[in-house]
Amino acid sequence: MPQNDIDDEAAPKMLGLLLIDGFALMSYASVIEPFRAANTLAGRELYRWTHISVDGRQVRASTGAGMLADQAVGEPIFCDTLFVFAAGDPTAFSDPKTFAWLRRLARANVRLAGVSGGPFLLARAGLLTGYRATIHWDHRSAFLEAFPTSDLEPGLYVIDRRRLTCAGGTAGLDLAIELIEREHGHELALQVGEWFIRTEPRPGAKSQRLSLRERVGIGNDRVIRVLAEMEASLEQPTGMRKLAQVAGVSVRQLERLFAAHLRETVGECYLRIRLEKAAELLRKTGLSVTAIGLACGFQSSSHFSRSYKSRYEMTPSSDRIRAALQPRKLNRSDASHQADKVRRRHPGISRVV
Repeated sequence: MPQNDIDDEAAPKMLGLLLIDGFALMSYASVIEPFRAANTLAGRELYRWTHISVDGRQVRASTGAGMLADQAVGEPIFCDTLFVFAAGDPTAFSDPKTFAWLRRLARANVRLAGVSGGPFLLARAGLLTGYRATIHWDHRSAFLEAFPTSDLEPGLYVIDRRRLTCAGGTAGLDLAIELIEREHGHELALQVGEWFIRTEPRPGAKSQRLSLRERVGIGNDRVIRVLAEMEASLEQPTGMRKLAQVAGVSVRQLERLFAAHLRETVGECYLRIRLEKAAELLRKTGLSVTAIGLACGFQSSSHFSRSYKSRYEMTPSSDRIRAALQPRKLNRSDASHQADKVRRRHPGISRVV
C-alpha cells in the first residue's frame, strides 16, 4: 500500500519491482539504477525497493542471470510505485493470481508502472482502461489486437495519473529521471542524468524509433515523402499517379528516383513494404491470414499467398507455423494500427488461421 501523504517528507519512497521470469535485464537496470544513483548523490536514502516474483523464488533475467526475490505475489507490500517487468513475450503470461493482486494494489492507490512488455500485463488485468499508455514497438501490434480500444501512444513513456507505462530499453532511464525530478527537483535529476552520460534529456513523447529518413539511409526528400505515403497506405495502396503527385514529379521521374536511390521500381518497393508488414502481423497477431492480406492491400487470398511465397519461399500459413516453433525475433517493421483497422472495416473476419 502507498505511504501516507502526511508522512515525513524525508521518508524514502518505496518501490516494488515485479519481475516475470525472462524479464529484460536492460529495462530493469535502466529503471532501478537512476534511483540508486539518486540515493548516492543525495547522500541519503531517497528510495528503497523490494523485488517480487510470482512464487517468491529466484527469477531469471533475459540473459539467464538469476535474481533473488524478496517476496511473492499476493504477500502484503508497502510501496508507493510498483514497476512491472514482463518477459519477452508478454502475451504468454496469464496468471489470475497476479492480475488480481495488481487490481488490489490499484484499489489501494499504489501507482502502477508497466515497463517494456509490462503495459500488456497491466492491460490484461484491466488496469489501463481509460488511460493513455505506451509499449515497446515490438509489442505494439499484439497489444492493439488484444486491446483495440486502447489509447496507445508511440512515445518513450506516458504518465497518466496513477498509471505509468514505458517502452523499456533505455527509455526506463528517462522515466526514472523524470520521476526523480518531480519528487526531488531539477538539480538532482540533472546530476543523475550526467552520472549515466545522458547528454540530452528525452521527453516522454519522443519517438521510440528512428525517423524514416534515418531508417532507410536516404536523403532525397521526394523519395522519403513517397515512402511515408506507402507506409501510411497499406490497406488501400495509393496509385502511381498519386504517388508521383506526392513527390511533385512525373511518374517517369519517380521511377528514375527509386531506381537511383533504392535500386528497385516503385511497384517493387511498395510490394516489399506491404509484404514486410504482412510478415510482421503473421508473427505478432492472431489475425487470420485473410485478414492480414486485406490489411496489407491484397484483395484476394490467392494473390496474397502467391506474392508472399514469391518473396519468402513459403506460404503465409507455413511461415506462421514456422515462427511459432522457434524463438521470437525482432519484427521487420512497426505494425502500427493495422490489426485494429482491419477489424473495424471487416468485422466478420475470424481471428484464427
